[in-house]
Amino acid sequence: MTQTLVIVESPAKAKTIGKFLGKNYKVEASMGHVRDLPKSQMGINIENNFQPKYITIRGKGEIINNIKKQAKKSSKILLATDPDREGEAISWHLANILGIDEEKPCRIEFHEITQNAIKNSLKNPRPIDKHLVEAQQARRILDRLVGYQISPLLWKKIKWGLSAGRVQSVAVKLICDRESEIESFVPEEYWSLAARLIKPTTSESFEAKLYGDSKGKIKLKNNEDADKVVEAVKKGQFVVDKIKKGVKKRYPSPPFTTSSMQQEAYKKLGFTTKKTMAVAQQLYEGIDIKGHGSVGLITYMRTDSTRIAREAQDAARETIAGRFGKDYVPNAPRVYRSKKGAQDAHEAIRPTSAMRSPEAIKNSLNNDQYKLYKLIWNRFFASQMSDAVLDTVTVDILNSGYIFRAVGTRIKFEGFMSVYSNDEEDDDENVKIPELIEGEKLKLKKLEPKQHFTQPPSRYTEATLVKTLEENGIGRPSTYAPIISTIIERNYVEREKRLLKPTELGKIVNDIISQYFKQIVNVEFTANMEKQLDDVEEGTKEWVEIVRRFYDSFIPELEHAEQEIGKISIEEEPEVTNVKCEKCGRNMVIKRGRFGKFLACPGYPECKNTKPLLEELNAKCPRCGSNLVVRRTKKGRKFYGCKNYPACNYMTWKEPSNVACPKCGSAMLKEYSKGKGSFLKCSKEECGYEMSIKKKADGKKNG
Repeated sequence: MTQTLVIVESPAKAKTIGKFLGKNYKVEASMGHVRDLPKSQMGINIENNFQPKYITIRGKGEIINNIKKQAKKSSKILLATDPDREGEAISWHLANILGIDEEKPCRIEFHEITQNAIKNSLKNPRPIDKHLVEAQQARRILDRLVGYQISPLLWKKIKWGLSAGRVQSVAVKLICDRESEIESFVPEEYWSLAARLIKPTTSESFEAKLYGDSKGKIKLKNNEDADKVVEAVKKGQFVVDKIKKGVKKRYPSPPFTTSSMQQEAYKKLGFTTKKTMAVAQQLYEGIDIKGHGSVGLITYMRTDSTRIAREAQDAARETIAGRFGKDYVPNAPRVYRSKKGAQDAHEAIRPTSAMRSPEAIKNSLNNDQYKLYKLIWNRFFASQMSDAVLDTVTVDILNSGYIFRAVGTRIKFEGFMSVYSNDEEDDDENVKIPELIEGEKLKLKKLEPKQHFTQPPSRYTEATLVKTLEENGIGRPSTYAPIISTIIERNYVEREKRLLKPTELGKIVNDIISQYFKQIVNVEFTANMEKQLDDVEEGTKEWVEIVRRFYDSFIPELEHAEQEIGKISIEEEPEVTNVKCEKCGRNMVIKRGRFGKFLACPGYPECKNTKPLLEELNAKCPRCGSNLVVRRTKKGRKFYGCKNYPACNYMTWKEPSNVACPKCGSAMLKEYSKGKGSFLKCSKEECGYEMSIKKKADGKKNG
């Protein structure tokens, strides 16, 4: 037997790796984990040092039998699962099933699926890292201890089917706390004053904003304060007092980590964290590229490191010089410092080849794959490019003792910004101010006093929640997306216009867990637990001691909660509608399910009829003129369709605005492009009318 069996998790990964190996290798996929704790019981022997009871996952029997069959034909078995705790645990379970000595070199590891990376890993097999396995096992046991003991308590006290998670509960608390801040927020009035000024000799105009007076910055608290300044400056003369010119550099952001990729994909592409990770997994494991077969396009996508391999830096610098010129290449390769505790054995997320541009392989990618690959490509290359240079000018203008300030910028050298820039910085670029001289008198074209009110903190988006979790040390790269998916699927949190809002159920469960299980929802406690799991991975702490210490403090809280919590009713009287059930004639009621509200017959269980609750929009169908409604796919993804379906089958994934097309009257759809930013486009293809989204006085957008 000369065959070597290589075991990976997925068929896509197996296909890509198989392409690099010769005929003496057989690559099989385990389809993820093959063993886990049983669902029907806790599966942990608490008295025996929390030893877990693992069983074969239902449906994996045939896969395991096939792997065993191939193992018998092989002289050598190599375990090539992902280079993280979960991957190490999968390899450990496979080693146990196949009778492989885990202390012998049976494990290969690579962070990108390229020919060189695979061949190098084959030369350097290692034993299974027991510390990585123990860190994964400790997390799994901690989560099981919490989930399988708090959940039955919630069933008994509130409602059957509820569940609680160790890290997810902290995320729900963050969202609930933010909602409480919003509800208790008291807005305060303030005013701003802008002057539109004209340089008399050239008739050029620009805007200057009230800054202060000789004593410093001043605040306009009300209309009277604003009127006082307006009256004074109307009688006075605007005179240029000081001009300060300078040069400002803007520095590129580091290449992507898991967290920053999820945040930017959400902001720039509108991807959920779950979608981002699913698409990134496809790019990592391999895509069929025309003329090349299956190719892994990016490095491993679960990482908190910003480190870049030297050979990748060198290739990037060569590509940048060829595309943009030597001025766009910094004197020395850029090195970014990873956050404390990052796993620097991993690299940042980057393309596996500097030669494989997004445009060159666009025809081989679907739309989502192309968008994310281009984002990763641009961010990586920008991170290795020269700084952007901006000329700046600050002009102070005096009138009646008041100082008005105008700030202008002009891009002198684009540098990395020719590839990648932050949307929030775009408004600061190329703000033009005419050439002025000190002592020059200016004409007033218009004074604009505006009333404002302080705004409450905004609800979390998926991007800002991931950022907060990371900043507080809660979760790790592999857990951000599952945390958000779980709390939404459990109906503790719902998306409302891309913002995360706690449901009534989420608030009730959070109140109970916050009151009776304080350490579970304590941010510092959870972050410290993550640090201890990292210590287990490093081999400096024993996992059993960490679990025991947690459990000994958790059980008294559990017993206290059992005694103190009374029965809590959350059953609400369902809202009756005027929609008749076509099966039995009763008026249908509104109920809430996994993907939001729906219509159900109140005659259940005799009549089990349900139908979608259609949210009607003030937007017209471009085909028949009826109103558009919000619909959902079977997986819960939102789309927009005609109210008259199936008579009219118009649908779109793009969100309609409440603005009618001024040309044909159809709904205008919200669109975004890097060149145009946000804009509206007519839903009627043959019309094609476009218009910009105008900003209101308070900075919010119409439409």
